[in-house]
Amino acid sequence: MDHDAETKVASEFPSVSVGKERLGHVLWQLAWPVVALNSLQVINTLLDRSFIGHLPRAALTAQGAAMNVLFLLFSIAVALATGSTALVSRAYGAHQREECREAARQSVALAFWSGIAFALIGALLIPWISHTILPARDQDAMREMIRYLGAYVVGLPAIYVVQALAGALRGIGNTKSPMVISGIQILLHIALNLVLIFPTRQVGGLTIPGWNLGLAGAGWALTASAWIAALGYLAYSSRTPLGACNVLRVPSLQWVKRILRIANPAAVMSVARVGSLTAFTLVLRDVSNGSAAIAAMAIGFAIESIMFMPVFGFSMAAGALVGQSLGMKQPDRANAIAWVASRFSAAVVLALIVPIFVFAQPIAVALVGDKSDVVAEAVSLIHWLCATEIGFSYAMVMIGAMQGAGDTRSPLWITLICLWGIRVPLAYVLAIPLGMGALGAWISLSVTQAMQGIVAVVVWRQGRWRNQTV
Repeated sequence: MDHDAETKVASEFPSVSVGKERLGHVLWQLAWPVVALNSLQVINTLLDRSFIGHLPRAALTAQGAAMNVLFLLFSIAVALATGSTALVSRAYGAHQREECREAARQSVALAFWSGIAFALIGALLIPWISHTILPARDQDAMREMIRYLGAYVVGLPAIYVVQALAGALRGIGNTKSPMVISGIQILLHIALNLVLIFPTRQVGGLTIPGWNLGLAGAGWALTASAWIAALGYLAYSSRTPLGACNVLRVPSLQWVKRILRIANPAAVMSVARVGSLTAFTLVLRDVSNGSAAIAAMAIGFAIESIMFMPVFGFSMAAGALVGQSLGMKQPDRANAIAWVASRFSAAVVLALIVPIFVFAQPIAVALVGDKSDVVAEAVSLIHWLCATEIGFSYAMVMIGAMQGAGDTRSPLWITLICLWGIRVPLAYVLAIPLGMGALGAWISLSVTQAMQGIVAVVVWRQGRWRNQTV
């Protein structure tokens, strides 16, 4: 390679370096925009729960039950983005410019058409799902859930494109641009929530217009903000080493196979996760205060996000850097990055556990008001999750690192063993036959969080991820 060519590659691939480096600094440079964005997402989630929490109880129960569907559909988008990050980061680390660009283009096209397909499937299945998950006596909650999910699925193609392009940008070491674009999306989502959920009202002498759509308004707010963000990502990508991406193109079969070889195990893992959450919800449905427990689960997970969303940032950064390192033929660098990211994440969680544990009740009251039974269950759930959140942080980072390396099968087995092999059966036994109710279910969540961390560390040490081809 001549000098001019080397200069051109260096300008397009500025983050790839092979010399001496401080891995903590490298990780933080990539992680901090994701951590900042996820922190904003935590605020968004808490505001979202607070808005919905002050609607009638049926809306809160419907939103808690809808989490199963939302997690599933969003997790499949993240799984496809896993393929995008792994392929783009590996090509980026190896200085394969055209491969890098084509991986991004094909990933975005596949994501868009997948979003269309899942939107159609979701629209057909929503009524059946709502009647299956919710207690038969909660007819109002069923109607709210159908309206909410009906609005949400309209935004799926945009949500899938956003995740694919954000994953591709992370693959080339660009996390600041997704922070800005998705940050604008979150702020827009909050503003739309205020307008679409509530009626026109007076706040401090200021008239705030409102459409009074209730829970359905929250779904439309998410959908509208997602489409605007997708257009922003597509416009920006043409100014990066990824080049312009056309969502309407038909992805080639060869690339679909490559992407799905990575994404399929991650997607199956997502289905397994959401399936276990659905089974977990069905256990809660059959306890004495089932509706309150289902509503509390949504609130508890929202509060828990204060702890795990920053960790998710380190997980994403670790995945991108591991992929780049393997593209650079430096597996030892990849290994070191995963451990540094895990320790950073554990330190963040350790700093947050005590205040979350202590202030769980006032936070829950702020989110749902005077619904005392929901507050009590949410606080109990948070206290149990705090006990093992550090273990969960190790699981998130190690799984993210494995996926960045292209090893998506190991995380799948970790999920199947810990969630289906232990969490669901344990929740059922503790909650129903042993008569512990929702408390037994919360204990099973806590125990299996710790187990995921232990198993993920053991699997990472075995090193299967070092020999992955993408």
